[in-house]
This record gives sequence, structure tokens and C-alpha cells, in this order.
Amino acid sequence: MVREALRERFIDTLKDLGGSAGNGRLREALGWQDDTYWTVHAALIEDGTVIAGRGRGGSVALAGRAAKPATPKAPRQPDLLAAAEAPAPAAAPKPAAKRGNGNGATLGFEAQLFLAADKLRKNLEPSDYKHVALGLIFLKHISLAFEAKRAALLAEDATAAEDPDEYLAENVFWVPKEARWSHLQASARQPTIGKIIDDAMAAIEAHNPGLKGVLPKDYNRPALDKVMLGELIDLISGIATGEAGDTAKDLLGRVYEYFLGGFAGSEGKRGGEFYTPRSVVRVLVEMLEPYKGRVYDPCCGSGGMFVQSERFVAEHGGRIGDIAIYGQESNYTTWRLAKMNLAVRGIDADIRWNNEGSFHKDELKDLRFDFILANPPFNVSDWGGERLREDARWVFGVPPVGNANYGWLQHIWWHLAPNGTAGVVLANGSMSSGQSGEDVIRRAMVEADAVDCMVALPGQLFYSTQIPACLWFLARNKNPGQEAGSAGGATEKERRWRDRRGEVLFIDARKMGALVDRTRRELSDADIARIADTYHAWRGEKGAGAYADVPGFCKAATLEEIRAHNHVLTPGRYVGAADAEDDDVSFVERYAALKAALDEQFAQADRLARDIRGSLAGIVIR
Repeated sequence: MVREALRERFIDTLKDLGGSAGNGRLREALGWQDDTYWTVHAALIEDGTVIAGRGRGGSVALAGRAAKPATPKAPRQPDLLAAAEAPAPAAAPKPAAKRGNGNGATLGFEAQLFLAADKLRKNLEPSDYKHVALGLIFLKHISLAFEAKRAALLAEDATAAEDPDEYLAENVFWVPKEARWSHLQASARQPTIGKIIDDAMAAIEAHNPGLKGVLPKDYNRPALDKVMLGELIDLISGIATGEAGDTAKDLLGRVYEYFLGGFAGSEGKRGGEFYTPRSVVRVLVEMLEPYKGRVYDPCCGSGGMFVQSERFVAEHGGRIGDIAIYGQESNYTTWRLAKMNLAVRGIDADIRWNNEGSFHKDELKDLRFDFILANPPFNVSDWGGERLREDARWVFGVPPVGNANYGWLQHIWWHLAPNGTAGVVLANGSMSSGQSGEDVIRRAMVEADAVDCMVALPGQLFYSTQIPACLWFLARNKNPGQEAGSAGGATEKERRWRDRRGEVLFIDARKMGALVDRTRRELSDADIARIADTYHAWRGEKGAGAYADVPGFCKAATLEEIRAHNHVLTPGRYVGAADAEDDDVSFVERYAALKAALDEQFAQADRLARDIRGSLAGIVIR
């Protein structure tokens, strides 16, 4: 429930702005985080205190007066409700989330677009439809980028505008005339639109070797409703219409990312195979701070780790070119999603694919990385471990054939640079399992100072499983500030960190986050900041403040303490219980209130028992 003080401040600030304002302007005037703003915004819309206006970013106005929508910079997107007039299927999935918190559940035009697009799919399975929709969004994006570059070249040299190399030099895909969005939009209502799209995709792959085998080319299959395809093209045509180049690309990137999350939610368990929830990725990225160096994900899914890493660099004033991105994915369909996802964001990356996967055919075995972020599949039993008994990666012990968890941890450790750090999502059982020698491997990792931090996450964060998860943070060198000349490539920032050898930080975040729908929880901006700030303070980072243990939340444990717990790494064992809050209520008052409530519950139970006995007495058995 939204606090009254927040509601009043929202309304008063809106009054100060004349009774109506764009969401961006109002949020800036309030100085609130995204999650706070959109939560209050949604509550006031729901109870009718304010009404929503139009515009790309949206606007709000006090109810009871004429809303003055923010003047849009461009023609409004096609009417989303009109586009979705067809009745929804009986079990149409809901979008991934309902309210905004800055973690991919934005209550805005992305959600409206997803709802409208989802209604157009009718009886098509979400697992099929995602490729239809995401392929068209990708096509619109690269066409938009191409047209912007072409216009700039035409203003300088008309001949250069027809030279594909001019575009490739700027990391812009060459789009032949028959594949440009304007051609598709003009042909949207033709019965041959499926073949027109397939030909466009093939033409783009032919002119851009980096996209070979990536784009979907089955729009002409008989099972795909061509009327639906035309309506979907009309819907996507309205995204970023009239916007400047960079703004338009950012909007399309946001839509692509939101749709990935939406389809993951629709597909449930299968969705988790290609998508890691954004709030979980943000925890990894904010804690590891990948400013500069090589970034790697050995099971990269649709590439969300990389998108967030690049965003982190941009938001913190770094240079995008300072990080190099590498990944591997064994699922061909998911690899294609990753390639398109990164292309939409303009991210240059070396993403490898093979059927065998990172364990059995490590495409990047000779490379070492400064940052590794990974969400491998949990507790995989058929990973082929019996064929890898003598592998050089198993420096802490041979992982059991029946579970790949400690195979992933050691594969990732093997690929870390001398001062590299890694964040890995695993099932909670990995912290305490004693089966098949996993406890021996865990003990060896702790004693070797490989483990830097453990974070217990709340439940219901993932689409694919309700199994509680945790984060493992590994560090190759927990003393990067060692004597000059022996830091092994540590950055100036890392050399200022304190010596953390002989310690492990435990963070218990199980009580964090809020439900965004009936089955799924997300971490808020404030939750993510608290977790990351605690880790940075413990590492001794400049400006992070002094670290202190907080009962019930965090604890810096020594090796002796961990040995006393038999090297079990569950944070709850170390952080203890939270201090009870002092609410100035005396014990006598509290006891009286509790006793009164209990007496009332006893009385209610007696009444129910009498009613049940009376009902039973009235039953006549013949």
C-alpha cells in the first residue's frame, strides 16, 4: 500500500506544475527513483486521483480538469487498443509484470505494445510467436539505423550513400531496398507479405555476413496468419516514429528487451532457458562493476548480461569500447536471439555457438576474462561429466557426474584473469550439498580463497523454476593492493581495495523484493543498491563508506568461522537474526493486545465448532 505522504507529495508537485505534466518532467521534479514513481503513479491512476495522458513518455493530469497531454515530438503510435480489438485467446498470458520498478516491468508504452502484440498472436504458441515479433522489431531497428546513416551520407555525398562499406565502417548493417521497413510497411496488407518478409531477411543476411544464419526466415509458412502479420507490422511501425536516431534506437532496444521478458513469462519454465530476470542481472553487474576489460558468459542465453554490462558502463561515465564481450551458447535458437538482441543495442560481441556447449567444446579455452557473469542451468544431471574425469579445469576436485553445478563454478574459475572476478547464479543446494564429493570441492574453494561473497536471493525471482537461488562471487586475487609491481594487472581502482584474504562476505537478501504478479518477485532499485553497496564497502572501495556487519543481513566471516560450519556457505548460518525494532510499545501493552486477539480467535473457533455440530446434528441417516 502506497504511503499517504508519497501520495500527497505526488499530487502537490503535480499541482505546482500546473496540474498536468509529462512523466519524465514530474519524476525529475520529485527526485524519485523509477520504482517509487511508478508505484505511486499506478496507485493514483487506479483510484482515479490522476488520469494518464498521451505522448511518447506519457503524461498525467489531476482528475477533474482537462488533461493537457505533453505535446508529442512525432505522430502518435497507432492506437494500441484498436490494434488489439480481436478477442484475446482463452488463456492469453499476461505481460511479465504489472508495475514499474526500473527492472524491466515499466508500466508504459512497452507494456501496452506487448499486450497489443500478444492479442494479435491469437492461437499461436508464445514460443513460436516470439520469433515472429522479435524478428520484425529487429528488422525495423536495423532499417531505422540504416536510413539515419543514409540521410547523413546523402547530405554529404550521394555516391557514398550507396556504398555498403560506408555503413559497415560505422557498425551499421547494410539494408537493401527490398528489405527496408518502408517497403514492408507498404506491403503489409498483401497476401504475399510472408514471402516478402522472408526475402527481406535473406537479403539482409546475404549483405551482412555477421548475421548469416541468425534471422528468422519462416514467415511464409501456411500456419502463420498473414492478416496478423500485417497488423503486427502496422503496430511496430509506430515505435519511435519521427524520433531522432539515437532516441529511436534506444526505444526499439527497450521494446526488444521488454518483449524478451514478456515472452519468457508467457513460456514459463522454457522461458528461463533464454532469459535471466533483469533485476538479477543488475545485482551481478552492479556488484562486479565491469568498467574495463573482457566480459564473458559461458551460457549466455539471449545476452541480457552483456546488455546490462554495456548499460552500466554508459551510465557511469565509462567508454563502451573499454569492454570486450565474449560468450558461448549451445542452443542454436537462443544464440540467434542473443545475436539479434546485441545487434539491436549496437553491441559488438564475439558470441560462439556449437551443440556440445562450453564443457565439451570450449570455443574460447585459451582466453582469460576480467569479469564473468553467468546463469547456468540448475542441477543439470546429464551434462556428460563421465567424459571429463581428467579435465584440467577441475583444480578443486572432479565434479560429480550427476550434477554440473561445481563443473560450472570451476569452468568459470579456470577462465578468470589473474585479477578477475565472477558472479554466478546457482541453486541454493550448491551452498550446502554434501553429495558425491561436492562438499570436498567447496571446502577446497574456500580454503584457496576462491570464494569472495555469497548472496541468498528471495524466492520467485525466476520464470523457469521456483527453486530458491543464490549468487556465488569468485575472485582470483583477494589482495589486488599487494606490493607495487606484483599486482598482476590490477587496475588502479582495484589496487586501492583492502586485503580480503581469509574472509568471505555473506549477504542474506531473502526478505527483499516485492511481488509484481501472483507468481513472480522482483528486486527494487533500493534492494539492488543495498546489496551492491554492502559488497563494495566490504571490499574497501573508495567512497563506499565503512563496512559493518548487520544482524540478519550481512556478515564478514573468517575462515575459522566457516570451518566451524563445515564449509557450508548458506548466509543464514552466519548473519544471525535481525535486531528487533524498538517501536516504543511496552511489554504490558503488547501482551494485552496479543491476548485480546488470541481470546477473539478462541471465541471464533468456539462459534465455528457449535455451527458445525449443529449442522451435523441435522443430518438424517437412513
